[in-house]
Order: sequence, then structure tokens, then C-alpha cells
Amino acid sequence: MRILLTNDDGVHAPGLKVLEEIARTLSDDIWIVAPAEEQSGAGHSLTLTRPLRIRQHGEKHYSVTGTPTDAVMMAVGHLMKDAKPDLLLSGVNRGANLAEDVTYSGTVSAAMEGAISGIKSIALSQVYAREGMGDAVPFAAARAWGEKVLRPLVDMPASPRLLFNVNFPAIDADAVKGIRVVRQGFHDVDRTHIVEGTDPRGYRYYWFGLGSSSSVPEGSDLAAIAEGYVTVTPLHYDLTQDGAMAATARLFEA
Repeated sequence: MRILLTNDDGVHAPGLKVLEEIARTLSDDIWIVAPAEEQSGAGHSLTLTRPLRIRQHGEKHYSVTGTPTDAVMMAVGHLMKDAKPDLLLSGVNRGANLAEDVTYSGTVSAAMEGAISGIKSIALSQVYAREGMGDAVPFAAARAWGEKVLRPLVDMPASPRLLFNVNFPAIDADAVKGIRVVRQGFHDVDRTHIVEGTDPRGYRYYWFGLGSSSSVPEGSDLAAIAEGYVTVTPLHYDLTQDGAMAATARLFEA
């Protein structure tokens, strides 16, 4: 099995090294094509206003000066065009990708681009307990549970337009209760806060931060993570709201 690894934290991120460890339990044919620098929050964006550059860091190991989607497209359409991957793994992200955050996530968007290309794709993220941890975020739960959650998903028959979003809880590996398949939840709408400061030249700046959420819908990824489970959520990139189709069509029948 040929596996493509990517992420949104950058080619030198600790979580990418963890992902490679996990991937090598599944195959020896591992390719890494990741953004040259951190692209957290890049979503499914493409770079269209400047050229991309590729740098090789070793055998089957590359970085791309662009977004996670750029990296996947360069891997599938150029670097691996003669033998495309059987599986794409994106992560292990430093931080949660739960609820509506999947719409901002470069980690999930890289997996989405893989699914669009017809490749079985899985995004993996390690939740951490508090803001400001940087590279001190522990990946113990991801290391211990990565292979356990991936093998059944890899063996599952392929389904078009489907990707999986996996999150590991912010607890010790031996405290994880198991794996739950759950739906995408939604955070409180007002949890985002804006941090204001002054730079050394005296100008104001603003930085987005994320507070905690008290909204934990039952049966959702948010609830299962809070209870100490690894979460698996099947996602698809067809955003059509089928339930609104008929009502919307009636607006234009006259």
C-alpha cells in the first residue's frame, strides 16, 4: 500500500513525525509531501497568485511552498502522478479539529482534497488541554491509538466522496476509553475571542484566539472527546442541504 502523508502544521512539525511512525505500521511505501511552513486555518484554499516551489528533504520526502491543498495537488498531480497513493493520511494535527472547525482546518481540507482525487483519506488530530502549549503538546494518545483506529478504516470498502476525521483526546494513552463513531457537533457561536496588543513600533494588532465551549451536543464528536474517547466522524464534501431543496425551488416556481 502506497501512503501519502501531509499536514497543515508544516513539514517539520512533531505531529508529522508521529504520523509517519503510525503509517509505517501499515506499509513501508511512505511519501511525505507537506507545506513548507505552518498553514493552520488555511482551509481548502489554493495558491493562485504566486508560483509554488518544491524542496526535497530526503527520499520520498518533500515540502511545498503553499497550502495543504497545494501540497496534495502537487503530490498527486506531479510527484506521484505515475503511481498515485492508495491512502492519504493528514496530521497528526497539533490541536483539535472538531465540530465546525473542520471547515477552517487545513488538516481536514487536505484529506478532503485526497477524497476528491479518489483516494481513501483520513485526517488525524491530537486534542490538547490548554492554549499556549506549542511543541509541548503530548501525542501519546495518537501514538498508542493511531494504528488501532486506522486499520479498520483502511480495510473498509472504499466509498466515493467520503473521508474520515479522527481526533484523539487530551489524556494519557492508557486512560482512553475506546473509539466512538460520532457525528460532527457545533461549538458555542461566541467562543472566538480577539486578543488585542501593541507591536514594538506602537501599532495595534489583533489575534484570533479560541475559548472553551459549554455547548456539547449529545452523540457528537465534542461529547465523545470530553468523555475520553477517540472520535471517528465520516465526512463528505457535498454541502448541498437536501432538506431545503424543495422549499427553495418553490420560491421560483412562479
